[in-house]
Amino acid sequence: MTSDSKNGDTDDGPLGFAHHDHAACVSDTLAAAEARCAAEGLRFTPVRRKVLEILLQEHRALGAYAILDRLREEGFGSQPPVAYRALDFLVVNGLAHKIERLNAFIACAHPSHSHAPAFMICRLCDAVAETQSSPARGALGDAARATGFRIERTVVEAEGVCPACVDKADA
Repeated sequence: MTSDSKNGDTDDGPLGFAHHDHAACVSDTLAAAEARCAAEGLRFTPVRRKVLEILLQEHRALGAYAILDRLREEGFGSQPPVAYRALDFLVVNGLAHKIERLNAFIACAHPSHSHAPAFMICRLCDAVAETQSSPARGALGDAARATGFRIERTVVEAEGVCPACVDKADA
């Protein structure tokens, strides 16, 4: 998530490839999710919490079946709807994002506020970093305004090579 932020919630550039206090990142983000759900009257069930914890522990995009395997190991059931319902809840409520290119999910790096994320995906290791995006202010926004189109949702995904894999890419 982040390298310097105490609670893992910062607007300073891409998050995901930086070194950080991983244990604090996981616990702080889970605590923030619990507080947000309580404040908004959302049911943060044990299985939803566990799915978010799994995503946070991995710091990479995971498919629903990989998550289901981890849930099964933790005693949460083995039926696909268990994972999909939890993932739907997390995505709808801004606690996780779906990475379309990978058909996988990642914990949100900015769970305390609404935003338009963009993702950088390593083509070698599938690591994902999240950063802020402003599609309504760029060329896409200009094109939409010119045609009278109102953007409601965008998915920005860039594929490349992460810092950990850059030497492998050059070999």
